[in-house]
Amino acid sequence: MIETLHTRNMTLSDLDRVMEIELKSFTVPWSRDAYLMELTQNHFAKYLVAEVGDEVVGYAGMWVIIDEGHITNIAIDPSQRGKKLGEELMRRMMALAIAHGAERMTLEVRVSNLPAIRLYEKMGFVSHGIRKGYYTDNNEDAMIMWVELPALGGASGLE
Repeated sequence: MIETLHTRNMTLSDLDRVMEIELKSFTVPWSRDAYLMELTQNHFAKYLVAEVGDEVVGYAGMWVIIDEGHITNIAIDPSQRGKKLGEELMRRMMALAIAHGAERMTLEVRVSNLPAIRLYEKMGFVSHGIRKGYYTDNNEDAMIMWVELPALGGASGLE
């Protein structure tokens, strides 16, 4: 069952909690400075935090450039996984991309991250290649995935 998820734009005051989740979620975490730059200087960047009640349980970011959305990161606190929160957050990112004029969306995912790949496939993403040695911690390949975003109009299931 999906818990009631609320999303809002990420703010600088969210960075402590975002960094907690980041450090629990990734072997090569982004730095606080990277998020600070994204929030204050990158006009292509769109970041959301996901809340259940008054607790930030996840976040996601993307760059929207012309008609493409590129997911930069998405994470749900490990203690909150398995509740379909990541799926709902992804739906909201897709809707946000559409609202900003994106017609398609892309991302990279570790080839070993089967739960994430299954989620992205469920959301309509399709593999379009491999980036060899993309991840610097272990030289793991990344799968490049793309999805064509539905036009706004109520049939997308993204509202």
